[in-house]
Amino acid sequence: MFFKNKLKMTSALGLSLMLIACGESEQPAAEMANEAGGECLAADMVLHNTTIYTANDAQWTAEAAAVLGDKIVFVGSNADVAAYMCGDAQIMDMSGKYVYAGFTDSHQHVEGVGQRPKTLSLFGISTLAETVSAIEEFAAGVPAGEWVEGRGWIEREWTDEERFLTRHDVDPFTADKPLFMPRADGVSALVNSKALELAGITKDSPDPLGGKFERDADGTPNGYILAKAMNIFRDIIPAKTREYKKDSLVQGMYENAKMGWTNTQDAGMPYVNVEIMKEIHAEGNMSTRIYAAANVMEAATILERGRETTADNMFDLRGIKVYIDGTLGSRGAALIENYADADHNGFMNRTTKEELDPILREALRKGIQIETHVIGDRAVRSLLDWYEEAFNAVPKSEWAVADPRWRLEHAQIIPAEDQERFVNLGILPSMQPSHGIGDLNFAPARLGSERLGHSYPWQQLVDRGLMILGGSDAPVELGDPRIEFYAAVARKRLDGTSGEGWHPELAVNRETALKMFTIWPAHGAFQEDIRGSVEVGKYADFTVLDRDWLKIPEADILTSENLMTIVGGKITYQK
Repeated sequence: MFFKNKLKMTSALGLSLMLIACGESEQPAAEMANEAGGECLAADMVLHNTTIYTANDAQWTAEAAAVLGDKIVFVGSNADVAAYMCGDAQIMDMSGKYVYAGFTDSHQHVEGVGQRPKTLSLFGISTLAETVSAIEEFAAGVPAGEWVEGRGWIEREWTDEERFLTRHDVDPFTADKPLFMPRADGVSALVNSKALELAGITKDSPDPLGGKFERDADGTPNGYILAKAMNIFRDIIPAKTREYKKDSLVQGMYENAKMGWTNTQDAGMPYVNVEIMKEIHAEGNMSTRIYAAANVMEAATILERGRETTADNMFDLRGIKVYIDGTLGSRGAALIENYADADHNGFMNRTTKEELDPILREALRKGIQIETHVIGDRAVRSLLDWYEEAFNAVPKSEWAVADPRWRLEHAQIIPAEDQERFVNLGILPSMQPSHGIGDLNFAPARLGSERLGHSYPWQQLVDRGLMILGGSDAPVELGDPRIEFYAAVARKRLDGTSGEGWHPELAVNRETALKMFTIWPAHGAFQEDIRGSVEVGKYADFTVLDRDWLKIPEADILTSENLMTIVGGKITYQK
């Protein structure tokens, strides 16, 4: 595998390669130290002549940093770092570059990111007609009887028709092969008639609990399916081989490092992938750290085995990922009041309260974090209720961790009274700014003006003292830190436009946005003492960009470039 070899080379030769990219001072390190007149202090790597944004309020910027092994040993001025510029230290002149505490994507699906290049990607196609044409062209290369798979179609971006795809769009060219293609949100999908036939789904088939078949006028499923209905088809698709999954995980980490992420938090990792991750770590092929949560379907396993982590904190399994409602775009998010453009209020029960309650109580006793997918205000309120009931049911003397730091993932619509409950209960909001600007195209129609005032309410939450764990939800979104940072501070479409009633005051400032992708996600993973900021004693995780995100025009953030990703003192990506 190309990437595997590349990573091993970078780990061994990364420092010398870095000197080519960043420019080593022509003056020998020993001479520089002698001229500084100081003692030679041990370091393997020195970054200097730059602006380092540390994400540490006590020392927000620095000019230089020194690294020994995988830890930071100095943060400060160019003058004071001279004592480390000696011996075998590799000296990197970072003039014209900007160094940031390593970025964290606090909600992602690493295997999905790695699979994206292997299947049909429908991201970024601007019309329904072109989307169907892309599916037809791809399907032509799939042998009869084999599954046609892809992902990423999204009707909100189409300029010809804004409607969900159905089997009628794809049946004419897939009569002899089943098709399964999740929408970009990953919580709804398109299937064709052949797939419905193989699954035994007819007009007489009831909707599964926590899912739905959209139907034609005569009651026949039309091929657009939501939530738990997707499981029926996933169960009959031939399983991916272990090698395929391993390659996808390695590729996903590399794609993340290329973007500038030094840590990704995998929101729902099956245990087969946990075991594969241990192999990848042993082989030295991790290009980012991973903080993971097991899927709720395997909650019993993690509650029995407990937290699993590597000595170098490259991999840490500590949570359970729970799924409650659908998404706003598919009208599956659970709302308190009906949708403004539909006669229903979405659905819950992807995981029922009866199923979840014993898991919550045992998680408190075992020190396992809970991360729950909730989008609509009804789902948010329900989970706050369920969390609170569990907190009250288990005496604090039995809690394994005094501050369990349970999370609500996405949490897109939060009335003021429930925002305050986040504070009172110690719940962390894990949010993806790109959802806010992507949903701008349809959220006003779905929600109406009143609910927009507390939708994607980033600044409201910060004003209450809450830490927002910023992420991307890739591969649902692109997983690009430039887009996420821009969305958080601009709250505009990528072309700079916005919409009526979109509440620009709910955007955050740039210092806050930086914390959303550095120190706050570290807190959300119980790791704020070891990473998330550039401080002595913490892991040497850095993201190196060509521009200053704290000062450039907001639109220029989108065209900046990641030059280098450093994880534990090793270069895992270099442009």
